Amino acid sequence: MASQLFKTKSPELLIREAERPERMMRRTLSALDLTALGIGAIIGTGIFALTGTAAAGEQATEAASKLGTPVLNFIQSWATNSDVLLGRPGAGPAVVFSFIVAAIACGFAALCYAELASMIPVSGSAYTYSYATLGEIVAWIIGWDLILEYAVGNMAVAVGWSGYFVKLCHSLFGLHFPLWAVTDTKTAEGILAKGGEALQGFSSTTLPTIAGHPFALNLPAALIVAAVTVLLIYGIRESARANTTIVIIKVAVVVFFIAFGAFMVNPPNWTPFLPNGFAGVMSGAAIVFFAFIGFDAVSTTAEETKNPQRDLPIGMIASLIICTVLYVLMSGVLTGIRPYTDYLGDSAAVASAFASRPWAQALVSAGALAGMTSVLLVFQLGQPRIFMAMSRDGLLPVYFSRLHSRYRTPYITTIWTGIAVGGVAMFTDIGSLADLTNIGTLFAFSLVCIGVIILRKTDPNRRRPFRVPMVPLLPILGVLMCGALMLSLPILTWIRFFIWLGLGVLIYLFYGKSHSRLQHGIDTGDTEDILPPPIKP
Repeated sequence: MASQLFKTKSPELLIREAERPERMMRRTLSALDLTALGIGAIIGTGIFALTGTAAAGEQATEAASKLGTPVLNFIQSWATNSDVLLGRPGAGPAVVFSFIVAAIACGFAALCYAELASMIPVSGSAYTYSYATLGEIVAWIIGWDLILEYAVGNMAVAVGWSGYFVKLCHSLFGLHFPLWAVTDTKTAEGILAKGGEALQGFSSTTLPTIAGHPFALNLPAALIVAAVTVLLIYGIRESARANTTIVIIKVAVVVFFIAFGAFMVNPPNWTPFLPNGFAGVMSGAAIVFFAFIGFDAVSTTAEETKNPQRDLPIGMIASLIICTVLYVLMSGVLTGIRPYTDYLGDSAAVASAFASRPWAQALVSAGALAGMTSVLLVFQLGQPRIFMAMSRDGLLPVYFSRLHSRYRTPYITTIWTGIAVGGVAMFTDIGSLADLTNIGTLFAFSLVCIGVIILRKTDPNRRRPFRVPMVPLLPILGVLMCGALMLSLPILTWIRFFIWLGLGVLIYLFYGKSHSRLQHGIDTGDTEDILPPPIKP
């Protein structure tokens, strides 16, 4: 049983399969395009919407309300510090260190991604690499886990996009929307509970009810997901051009925030610099890690890249370095303009920092909107291609691997991903989605680092256009860093993560295992010289 579950798929066969005529995708992306895609995926909701949360933190009482009294009592029965387990101690001005810690963890993972992507330039990202190194069951778990990064992550981005869109429409055009149409029920009830200034800017604050229960729908979040889905079906080249334009705009806005905000910094706001010590820094790193998610999405475009062996490592590493520098400077300015405690519960902290400069606030909001749009574009591009790779291997129905006859894009999975992301984004708050995305991504990064070590041992002579230096030291450090960040997340996130993985294992046992092409002896190393029969449309 174990030998069957941990069967690996030959890298040569993975590459040969991707080159089948009916599977060929248009190779139009250059290293510059990939770097822009990486920046487009990285700079977005994390820096614009979650920096304030990382700096100010979250109280245990607020987190406990998500669990309920029985679970809270159980935790407190064996833990003396429920604030650490349930709450999120703020990093304060030391959030700049939080970004550095998260960047180091991502840097180790990026090097490992670069080596595997240059060796196996096939769509599927960590799923494909795990299939070639760790075995089918691990590959399935990673593929299932990556849904948390791309699809669930995009739900969080769509919610953040909606918030900035509503603020921008109000500040620029004086538009007012009914509260029930621009946010989810939980957030709407929170706004109503605050009252006062929180209710300004809405044309109506009355929530409709169904069976006596109030409800709200985040319609802007659903609409932007629908628009991005249509663009991605149309073609990768057009999507990349749109992304590059947006990236130029949002990087310019980030540079403006740093340059203009530097003159508004009040140094006493940086005191105390470490209000919660190292625990605060690590807790902040665990949440701002969301701000770095996206560089690995570059690897999902391997089959649409002109020279993947050279361009994929350049795109991932260059985008990560550029964004890290911008993040550190931006977070330092943010906590210097106002006391970090002012950002508690603020999902638009970057815009709020310029509250005394309405024109600057509008400009930053526009940049945030552009940033989140490009993140939506890249994440929405990555998830369908992972589903496509899993379908090719028989772990998902063949239906999911169909390409559009004209545009050569995985339109079926793109449409269904858009429906799922837009649908959930209408009803869910951003905080819960971000935490779940982070733990899923950190888990995937850890397995990619392990995959590099294993492949160096099992296949040392394979050509590696890009090599991770100091193996196994750097990959091991990557695993340890990712593990430390995972342990810094609230316990509620861990509970949700294990439930999600358990559901994925059940799907594999009841469907994937019996339909796997590898289990049927088709895609094995023994048959890599003979292409498997084409999948019937």
